[in-house]
Amino acid sequence: MRPHRSGAFTLVEILIVVVILGILAAIVTPQLTHATEDAAYNTALTEVQKLRRHISMYKYRNSGHLPTVTEGDGTWGEIVSGSDYLYSAPINPWVGHANGKRILFGSGPDAAYQSSYGWIYNPTTGEVWAGGCDGDDKPFPRS
Repeated sequence: MRPHRSGAFTLVEILIVVVILGILAAIVTPQLTHATEDAAYNTALTEVQKLRRHISMYKYRNSGHLPTVTEGDGTWGEIVSGSDYLYSAPINPWVGHANGKRILFGSGPDAAYQSSYGWIYNPTTGEVWAGGCDGDDKPFPRS
């Protein structure tokens, strides 16, 4: 007589697969954490570059005049409300969505990470910086 073997997995085989899946999950999880931070920073960088281009274009088209930007939970003036520029106000995801649209008037970039506002705008020169980033558009570590 031949021994009858069923088609089921043994407990040892199942445990080996579970251990391998656990090791793979431990390797992949930290990489996904950094991917989320990288995506937030890259989006903020893209948005600040877009803002700079549209402010420059507006200034060129309007004889050197800057758009009427409102501080706080304000607007970007004519570069958002006019369809020739941006369709909606940019959001800085590096500082978070709650204050990502908030505009602060200032004369330079941040000196450290903060999450109180998304953008720094100089109404005299038209320069703009992403909140939470330095003068070279590099992000400060989130605290």
